[in-house]
Amino acid sequence: MTPLITGANRGIGLQMLTDYAAQGPAIGTARGNHPVVAGADWQRLDVTDPQSHKALARALSGRRIDLIVCNAGVYLDKGQVLETGYPPDMWARMFATHVTGVFLTVQNLLPNLALSDTPKIAIISSQMGSDTRAPGGSYIYRASKAAALNLGRNLATDLKPRGIAVGIYHPGWVQTEMGGASAEITPQQAAAGLRAQFAALSLANTGCFKTWDGQDHPF
Repeated sequence: MTPLITGANRGIGLQMLTDYAAQGPAIGTARGNHPVVAGADWQRLDVTDPQSHKALARALSGRRIDLIVCNAGVYLDKGQVLETGYPPDMWARMFATHVTGVFLTVQNLLPNLALSDTPKIAIISSQMGSDTRAPGGSYIYRASKAAALNLGRNLATDLKPRGIAVGIYHPGWVQTEMGGASAEITPQQAAAGLRAQFAALSLANTGCFKTWDGQDHPF
């Protein structure tokens, strides 16, 4: 199996790439610099740039991809204040990463998925995008992750006739730069759990919204 993981230069993405590359071919993407990972094939991708997506598609033309993990993410509105914060350019940047970037990744790599016998797409959303969780704050992050969840559900409908399964996942509160040191689980735990969920993804449960440890999450 050959997975491709966007935003693989840090956090959960880096741990997933490291784990997959230890087992066989694995592709990681990053906007710029990236760490050395034994066995990994690094490709440049800025998920917010349509031309970068086209360049990646050209670079990977004819190569089979079995699993796309749309992992690239940013959390720019942490600590923003309702009265004075959340500027329009911040909305644009986060939606470009979490929503448009996911769509363009899938759109441009569909030919690669078509070469797989069991093609899958995993979209990293968040429980913060669920309608059942609305404690306030982080408006852009929550809205963009909710949109990613909705996008994944609709892609699951359209891609099922093509034999492509789509899952949406909450990665947990993870001890990364984004999650902070006080988070509940390590990147190793999150990556192992997510990889198990990706392995269990099929056309039978396409469109699912799962937690990193396999629980069904309400939409």
